[in-house]
Amino acid sequence: MIEEKRHKLIVIGSGPAGLTAALYAARANLSPLVFEGTQPGGQLTITTEVENYPGFPDGIMGPELMDLFRKQAQKFGATCVFKEVTAVDFSRRPFTVWADKEEYLADSVIISTGASAKLLNIPSEKEYMGYGVSACATCDGFFFKDQHVVVIGGGDTAMEEATFLTKFASKVTVVHRRDELRASKIMQERARKNPKIEFIWDSVVDEVLGTSDGGKKRLTGVRLKNVKSGTTTDFACDGLFLAIGHQPNTKVFEGVLSLDKVGYITIDGAGTKTNIPGVFAAGDVMDSVYRQAVTAAGSGCMAAIDAERFLAEHEE
Repeated sequence: MIEEKRHKLIVIGSGPAGLTAALYAARANLSPLVFEGTQPGGQLTITTEVENYPGFPDGIMGPELMDLFRKQAQKFGATCVFKEVTAVDFSRRPFTVWADKEEYLADSVIISTGASAKLLNIPSEKEYMGYGVSACATCDGFFFKDQHVVVIGGGDTAMEEATFLTKFASKVTVVHRRDELRASKIMQERARKNPKIEFIWDSVVDEVLGTSDGGKKRLTGVRLKNVKSGTTTDFACDGLFLAIGHQPNTKVFEGVLSLDKVGYITIDGAGTKTNIPGVFAAGDVMDSVYRQAVTAAGSGCMAAIDAERFLAEHEE
């Protein structure tokens, strides 16, 4: 029975990296099995409009784009299943992958489980995600031309995003829970010198405020809470950008693969090889720098080519 569940290649994750890997692997006759996980389509499924993916000059909705990725991979022979991988054993080949209590064997594995933006974990944040709330300035900054936006965070990412947003927004307000920034000196100076950036200290977002005027949902402001006095203030703005970091989705690989101190999978050399031969990683799970759909897709292609070459060298 288990031999029926032996595959040349298993892809774990179904964002741009995983589905591109599946497409390339399928066209190489590897018949990949894709475990889509808890968020099929990855982070793009919580994005409304994607305007910076090549080939779509009029933009495309995030979920629709990922649906096209999936259909293209399936067209060439990839099998996509809506199951979450809960455990792996990479100590010997074939590798063992457990998904929803079922056991699968794989001659090679591509991990593309992505990373999740750290959120505030308040209900209103989820309600307005994609309608004024964003976790990616590079993706969504363009939509806030001549508007006032709030950035949450005090590290390098927050300063980088705030500075980037000044290219579009008329004003950027950085809200930080402490009274000093954690960002590097150079990033702090750059932000402080920018006339469009102002700071609100010792404060957190308690609530995201918005309206569904005429059936169109949009953010109208945030309720800020001063962490020292406990007082709350309603603050009008047009957008809220969360820049409090990302967490790679690698819990299931702890103690199995080599991870960096944050939890990103470390890559051996210039390709997508992990520290275990036959196991490859692609997309945001190994990329803490770019985190774009197009770079994830590119690394998915690389991982499929690496897996194909590995399998050709290790044919039994």
